[in-house]
Amino acid sequence: MGSRRTFTDEFKAQMVKLYESGKSRKDIVKEYELTASALDRWIIQSQGTGSFKEKDNRSIEENELIELRKENKRLQMENDILKQAALIIGRR
Repeated sequence: MGSRRTFTDEFKAQMVKLYESGKSRKDIVKEYELTASALDRWIIQSQGTGSFKEKDNRSIEENELIELRKENKRLQMENDILKQAALIIGRR
């Protein structure tokens, strides 16, 4: 295998349309040199959210986890800043 190929949203939509118009998954994968898992993901994304962007296809739980990780990182930074301030004030 060579380097990983990237596909435009337009290309992905065309592949999904081919599938929806009756062309078999096997034929699409073979003809366009795709992986079956990529085509399956595009079909699910298209039928689900209509978007091929990863962020649009995350579950509520995945989005919540990302937000919680961001908030946790911010709170850790604030905590470190407060510790440093306490040390500075304590030296006076």
